[in-house]
Amino acid sequence: MNPTNPFEEGHPPAPRRAALWPWLTWLTGWALMLVLDQHLDLANLAMVLMLTSAIASLWWPGWASALASALAVVGFNWSFVPPRYTFTVDLHQHALLLLAMLAVNWIISGLVVRQRHLAEAASLVAQREARLRTWGDTLRDAVDPAAHASALHAALQEAARVPVAVAVLRGLGAQPEDQSTLQVGAVTDDQRAGLALCIRDGRPMGAGTGRYDELSDWYLPLRGRGVTLGAAVLGGMEARGAGPELRPHLQALCDQMGGALHRSLMGQQEQRAREQAQLQATRNALLAAISHDYRTPLATIMGAASALHDQAERLDLEQRRRLAGGIVEEAERLSRLTDNTLQLARLDMPSVQLRCDWESAEEIVGAVLRRARRRPEGARVKAWIEPEMPLLWCDAMLVSQLLDNLLDNALKYSPEGSAVELRVQRREAQACLSVCDRGPGIAPAWRERVFEVFQRGDEASRAASVEASRQGAGVGLAVCRAIARAHGGELRLSPRQHGGCRFDCLLPLRELQDPPPGDGDHPT
Repeated sequence: MNPTNPFEEGHPPAPRRAALWPWLTWLTGWALMLVLDQHLDLANLAMVLMLTSAIASLWWPGWASALASALAVVGFNWSFVPPRYTFTVDLHQHALLLLAMLAVNWIISGLVVRQRHLAEAASLVAQREARLRTWGDTLRDAVDPAAHASALHAALQEAARVPVAVAVLRGLGAQPEDQSTLQVGAVTDDQRAGLALCIRDGRPMGAGTGRYDELSDWYLPLRGRGVTLGAAVLGGMEARGAGPELRPHLQALCDQMGGALHRSLMGQQEQRAREQAQLQATRNALLAAISHDYRTPLATIMGAASALHDQAERLDLEQRRRLAGGIVEEAERLSRLTDNTLQLARLDMPSVQLRCDWESAEEIVGAVLRRARRRPEGARVKAWIEPEMPLLWCDAMLVSQLLDNLLDNALKYSPEGSAVELRVQRREAQACLSVCDRGPGIAPAWRERVFEVFQRGDEASRAASVEASRQGAGVGLAVCRAIARAHGGELRLSPRQHGGCRFDCLLPLRELQDPPPGDGDHPT
């Protein structure tokens, strides 16, 4: 592994005072040798010099340590080796000592310098691992990885210590020249062209990459799975003299970003496809349900109308009245189904406005009762309204439709002869419009699902209580809840003691003197 560049990986330049430590070490070592000169022999003084050389090697580079060791041996010869204060060496007595001192100093210095480089390299690897881990954690939790382009810019700049710019594409199939391309950092025209080329090619460029080695900058792609979603340019990397292990680290940072961008964009595509499939499924279900529910009343109407048209002379008055009544009943059923479908679509719109006004609960219930009692089983409906019930701020047509639907369900699913109750009462700051029946009830698992569109409740219990031709499309209760919520209220279902269901529509009561602003007098 190459020696660590002191300007790499966020290491600041060594403080000047750190450079003083080897000089202080040598000064201390020489002072110690001079003090101990009268107390130690020549061999022990040589040990002090070798110890000083080893300690000074902790800070100096290898060549400086070797040079200092050589000069120290020369100075030791001049200062302590007889004859003193000369460079004369007794070849028989001291030449071996001096050469051994020099060799040992160089060996020790070399080992210390190597260990120091290994420690710095280990620290560098740890820093890179920490940076990759932190960057990966950031991208893993990112909803929009492109929003972290500035973080990638900062990470690359911290690692390389050169000017950096990052370009990020905002969609699969997007081009580098698109206005939507996100760019962080300043670039020249040449660098902008290099980024575009790198994105299209999907491979690194620049000195040492094997492609366009004459460039002094590095161009690194943000690579996803089989696609490049951006690039980064690091200026002046050739002049900086980065080690060969730095580029894989920088590329790993870029690839993490590219992978996160790819996953995010694929997730967005998947979500859009899922929504499209769900929308198409809803359309298909709506068309199928409407077609199915229109077919039966239309067949009844066609049969009755054909009989009246072709056999009118042979039918008595009662038969004609019964056929005409069937036509009216099925036409009302078609009208109700159409109204429910249209209201459901209208209330789902975010900008829906209601035609609200101060309405009397007695008038609304009276109109609903008149329509219900035109039906053969309508006499089963019993109504009760709390005395002195305040006026309701509501869309009377929608609330009437809500009660029509609830009564229609109650009459349809409850046994013949059983009463269906319609009650209006005040419940704290709300008006409660309740419809109660003695039908088979709804299983707990279906008490919320029946308010979803095209959900008709438990198939087994419904089939036993009502004939298939009279089953609804699964739209009525969904419309009822939508109407209640459009008024700021809620529609709830609860079981009754001794069987049956109770639907409570809770509408907020408002002060008569304080009509809510913006609650519509305007039709949509």
